[in-house]
Amino acid sequence: MSHVKSNRDQLLARIRRIAGQVAAIEKAIDSDAGCAVVLHQVAGVRGAIGGLMDELVEDHVRQHVARPDLTDEAREAAAEELVMAMRRYVK
Repeated sequence: MSHVKSNRDQLLARIRRIAGQVAAIEKAIDSDAGCAVVLHQVAGVRGAIGGLMDELVEDHVRQHVARPDLTDEAREAAAEELVMAMRRYVK
């Protein structure tokens, strides 16, 4: 994903925030926080992961499927990659 290089810093910052959220869940569970607290934290991580996935999918579509200069073969391969990734994601 060479196009990721252009926004690598933003993606890494987003991933670090997600890692921080996951660490907070671990800490909450370790300190016997209430169920509601942990559930809210997990929901936040789920939303953050969803946002990351949205961004990556959008970048992939724009760079590897929708660009007008792509060959039909490249477009088909990129579409297949996206379909396979989405199948894994929605399970």
